[in-house]
Amino acid sequence: VGSEELPLDLSITKNSLSIIISILLISIMFLSVAKAYKRNPGKAPKGLQNAMEVFILFIRDEIAKPSIGKHYKRFLPYLLTVFFFIWINNMMGLIPIFPGGANVTGNISVTAILALFTFMLTTINGNKHYWLEIFDAPGIPWWLKYPPLPLMPIVEILGMFTKPIVLMIRLFANIAAGHIIALGFFSLIFIFAQIAPALGYGVSVLTIVFVVFMSVLELLVALIQAYVFTLLSAIFFGMATAEHHEEGHE
Repeated sequence: VGSEELPLDLSITKNSLSIIISILLISIMFLSVAKAYKRNPGKAPKGLQNAMEVFILFIRDEIAKPSIGKHYKRFLPYLLTVFFFIWINNMMGLIPIFPGGANVTGNISVTAILALFTFMLTTINGNKHYWLEIFDAPGIPWWLKYPPLPLMPIVEILGMFTKPIVLMIRLFANIAAGHIIALGFFSLIFIFAQIAPALGYGVSVLTIVFVVFMSVLELLVALIQAYVFTLLSAIFFGMATAEHHEEGHE
């Protein structure tokens, strides 16, 4: 029995543990902010409430409203959740000790699930005009929309699936790249140390300086990638819920 492989391994990995910790952290943050609003309605925010409000209002006013329009409230909870989830896990991935040390958003399985959520919400909430643009776009010659050569519907359907794929790869590649570069420079220490110990010591100094610089840069990348994923998701939601306007209307 001991030598046989289990049919399904449900053990807690480093990534899954980091996800659980980040979810608990996000829940505690949002619940405490919600309680602060209930406890002090109409008063100026303080502490954590003040810090969180800056990002919440930015996502609402600069991402959700311009990208989605009047239906933004329907998607705002998801946009806030995905922004803070990606940002916090990006930041935790830069911490080399517990509870950090897990490169969650550098795992393509995690980014694939996040992109799948965006794809599902876009598909489920797509209105009549959204599907009409895919299968019977106005202004396109009929021979490009109907059999025997429905070229435009095929292109549009492929576009539906390439959008979440781009979301998945963009987040995964940008986060994984920084860690790969750091590992590459750390490996140079051992490579040069095998040639000569003095070279190993010399390269180690340069490596530490460069890795510290990369870590500071990754702090900015962590926030930018959370913003980009949230913005692109909001744009996709806006495309799915946009209302048709009559051509020629001034």
